[in-house]
Amino acid sequence: MFLQQLASDDRERISRLLGQGSVFNRGEIQVALEVIDTALNGGEKDYQVFCAFDDDRNLIGYICFGPIPMTDSCYDLYWIMVDEASSRKGVGGILLGSMEERVAKEGARRIYVETSSTAPYQAARSFYEKHGYRLVCSLKGFYRVGDHKMIFMKEVRHGALD
Repeated sequence: MFLQQLASDDRERISRLLGQGSVFNRGEIQVALEVIDTALNGGEKDYQVFCAFDDDRNLIGYICFGPIPMTDSCYDLYWIMVDEASSRKGVGGILLGSMEERVAKEGARRIYVETSSTAPYQAARSFYEKHGYRLVCSLKGFYRVGDHKMIFMKEVRHGALD
């Protein structure tokens, strides 16, 4: 497996990846692809997108992150997705670790990630907790009635992760 910065020919692969399974709905996929398009078109220089490929150059995951505007060295993890066939094989952890190392070198203080409270997102919540992110806020009924916005955070200090 290897990681590579987003290239224009990765967009369609990411679209197919996002369409796998039943986690993301049509609206979420549309927003994810808008972020990819913005990153590819240079309209938002703060988005960083890295893709994970297997040895046969098949896309098996991607991660998108960037600094949070108007904060002192805080970053958002916007999207992370791993191919269903590669799930639970460490790809997500490698993507997350690579992002954490990059933002630490850039002087990050904190990394935030938000997700839904619904059942399809339980694996995501467990993944973040397993990797040292802690739930810092729950906004009740944020996305819709019964679907809360769960905000996780990880401290980054002196270029090393806590």
